Amino acid sequence: MKKFLLPVVLFSGMLFTCSVQAQQATPADPNAPVFKFQSDTIDYGTIAHNADGYRYFKFTNVGKEPLIIKEARGSCGCTVPTPPKEPIQPGQESEIKVHYATDRIGRFSKTVTVISNANPGTKVLYIMGNVLPDAPKANTGGSTTVNPQPAGSAVKIAAPNSGK
Repeated sequence: MKKFLLPVVLFSGMLFTCSVQAQQATPADPNAPVFKFQSDTIDYGTIAHNADGYRYFKFTNVGKEPLIIKEARGSCGCTVPTPPKEPIQPGQESEIKVHYATDRIGRFSKTVTVISNANPGTKVLYIMGNVLPDAPKANTGGSTTVNPQPAGSAVKIAAPNSGK
């Protein structure tokens, strides 16, 4: 009986603790700044290798207080966000500039995490696309180097002549 009673008491205590914590959660500030993004995803589509990797997440502060972006970070070193430095006033529009390094070939899907005084305090944005490899270069004629030799070395060339 004791073996049965102990787990029941522990489980009940955990449920009680969780419900008390949920009730004590602070309500959201109704005056807090609020992001309203035109889109939380940017699709680069299919782009060329080393193409322009800059895109912009446009947003409006629809809250009642100035919006301050504390930090914006990419999910890897190939994704570099640049948030506005100044507070965004209520009703004001702004943008977060994002650069993806398009020197990497293939499909990509990355995130940009924005931390601010907005409600909610963390917003995750997404970028995706596909970087194509360079097209193979066609041989347009002219000379072709077949077996390059180091500079200054002698090369013996035989050209048979049948005298005809």
